[in-house]
Amino acid sequence: MENTQTKSDIRVAQAPANVPNAEARVKSDLIPTLVVSALLILVIQIASFYVPSYIIPAPAEILKSAWQILSRDANHIFTTGIRLFIALFFAMGIGVLFGIIMGTLPKIRPYLRALVIIDTGIPALSWMLVAIFWFKEPEFRIFFILSVILIPFYALNIYDGIRALPKEWVDMIESFRPNRWQVLRYLVFPHIVPYIFLTTKSIVGYAIRMAIFAELVASAIGIGAQMNLAQSNFRIDQIFAWTLLLVIINLSLQAFVAMLEKIALRYRAEASVR
Repeated sequence: MENTQTKSDIRVAQAPANVPNAEARVKSDLIPTLVVSALLILVIQIASFYVPSYIIPAPAEILKSAWQILSRDANHIFTTGIRLFIALFFAMGIGVLFGIIMGTLPKIRPYLRALVIIDTGIPALSWMLVAIFWFKEPEFRIFFILSVILIPFYALNIYDGIRALPKEWVDMIESFRPNRWQVLRYLVFPHIVPYIFLTTKSIVGYAIRMAIFAELVASAIGIGAQMNLAQSNFRIDQIFAWTLLLVIINLSLQAFVAMLEKIALRYRAEASVR
């Protein structure tokens, strides 16, 4: 009986205290988002009383335009979404591959890393103008622009993730005399999964902005092209409406990636700094 009580006390002592569960985390993120959104709506509503509607429209006009967009122009949202997903997954695959090569092949690392660093120094506008000269089809233009902009994010983060491997883990697995594939499978791949999700969550919003910018200069369909059309027609309400939809899309994608991360990493115990 005494031993049982002692083991129970040990388990209680080892259990992390005040670790928020998933529901508490969602609530802690949702409440500030709703509060900030309400304040922004209030500010826009107040500003609409003092300035013309072609500068700042009332929230009711913005919501009306958003509903019209969803009713008539949903195909543009779908087109932008497909472009974004294809380019993002391609950039993820190539970027992860580059990061692994840089992290595991010392002879190739300096050259590939130099290529990636040079890519990060080229402005996005330069890639957009180059894509317009190089490619005739808008889909190839946008795919190329997003790919060359997003690949370095994955490559450098995965490379840093491999460099962050604890030396003890590397020494331990090398004691079993594994081949390169076994090192990648049992050590490198599991270790870089969190870095892949972290990078994706970090660049989703940036990728959306780049996709809209690319559509604005290189395509006649998509959200970016529709925002350009709204600007040409002096429809500020539609610009606000498209912006609202983009914010909702961004938040939805962030939540979706976070859900996938939770499923993929459910085997890990969650740490909490107190």
